[in-house]
Amino acid sequence: MEPVLVAILAYVVLQLAVGAWISRRIRTEEDYLVAGRRLGPWLATFTIFATWFGAETCIGAAGEVHARGLSGASADPFGYALCILFMGLVFAVPVWRLRLTTLADFYRLRFSARVQYGAVLLMIPTSLLWAAAQVRAFGQVLSASSGFAVEVTITIAAGVVILYTLLGGLLADAWTDLVQGIALVVGLAVILVALLARHGTGAWDGVPEAHWRLFGGPEESLLDTLEGWAIPILGSVTAAELVTRAIAARSAAVARGAALAAAGVYALVGLVPVLVGLAAVTLRPDADGEQVLPLLAQDLLPTALYAVFAGALVSAILSTVDSTLLVSASLLSHNVLLRLGPERSERAKVRISRLCVAGFGVLAYAIAFHAQGVHDLVSEASSFGSAGLLVALAFGLFTPVGGPVAAGAALAGGLGAYLASAYGPADGGLAAAALTPPPLSSLAGHPFLFSLATALLAYLLAALLLERRLFRRVAPAPIPAPVP
Repeated sequence: MEPVLVAILAYVVLQLAVGAWISRRIRTEEDYLVAGRRLGPWLATFTIFATWFGAETCIGAAGEVHARGLSGASADPFGYALCILFMGLVFAVPVWRLRLTTLADFYRLRFSARVQYGAVLLMIPTSLLWAAAQVRAFGQVLSASSGFAVEVTITIAAGVVILYTLLGGLLADAWTDLVQGIALVVGLAVILVALLARHGTGAWDGVPEAHWRLFGGPEESLLDTLEGWAIPILGSVTAAELVTRAIAARSAAVARGAALAAAGVYALVGLVPVLVGLAAVTLRPDADGEQVLPLLAQDLLPTALYAVFAGALVSAILSTVDSTLLVSASLLSHNVLLRLGPERSERAKVRISRLCVAGFGVLAYAIAFHAQGVHDLVSEASSFGSAGLLVALAFGLFTPVGGPVAAGAALAGGLGAYLASAYGPADGGLAAAALTPPPLSSLAGHPFLFSLATALLAYLLAALLLERRLFRRVAPAPIPAPVP
């Protein structure tokens, strides 16, 4: 496997060189965080696709499909493809017109600075969990290619990722995403062609009928199915990594068109790990979850082509992890640190953002080192605290209903409900149900749906019962006039 390891290292060095070259164009905080708002259709499409098409789509999805069948693909690729489509159809244009730097800016402009800080506290852990998933997956790829222990390769991966992200910000990220997106398509196409060449359609002949069921088995309730689909679609539509790409587009039309195109590419390319996972049910029945895709690739591909495939996995990881660390850094630096001190120069702002990238990279490494698996990290990232963010964004963006109190109630209510349902006692769902009224108690065993319903109810009650008296004295902060 030494040639594969050499190919991976050469690929990483190439990406670092591209990032270093583009980093010379970074002059301002806006350049570093939102690429100077000048992404065109190709760059915007591929940076959305490559950022979202992470380790969980390759390694995690194949493992889930191998274990559970098509129902394991409800999140990846189908759910997340619908998430990108939803963002493009509903949120891309209105968010772009506000000329934000981070998504947290919206909560300050529409509600208040305190709501902004609450949003930051919810969004940073989400990005960190997602970054940790990519670091762990990078370590898995290096371990499979080198023979080193996973703990060693995760440490190496974290160092590479931190250095890679420090260099060029979103502008370098967008250009390398274009390269990485092409590498992803080529690498996954190679393994699919090899699978068909060796086994033909017979690769799927022995797959049990139950594995072809997309919407769960007989033991799965309707609420279980809804929970599985709602987490990737609704839980991730407000992900700062996704919204930032719309903000960085050079026009509203580019923001929407790139999201719609990326959703189509994501769904199409994401079918390859799904098909590989199904084929591995008979070809590699004893494979361990996260090793399904790499092991089957080793069986099917000669060393040179396996190097291409390994490069595709590295592409998926690097294109995602730099975005997550950059988002975490931007939320802390732009929305917190720079607002607490005196006005700073653009160079100082970029330096503070880079220091935040390094700090969050170390935290992501610590999480990845102690995590159980890639898929669980990503699922947690998609559902943790996102319900309140979605409710406040939807009402704040499209209606005049609600102010700071309502938004704060949604953020706190959604987070509290999620924690009570997901991390309560052993019977967390039952414990949460005992504390909620009948309309919500039936959802208490489904953390994301429970948190979404609670956030919605909290927002409406606060807006109608509390802020009705406050509107005369405390009006919601106005949003700047949209850019045409």
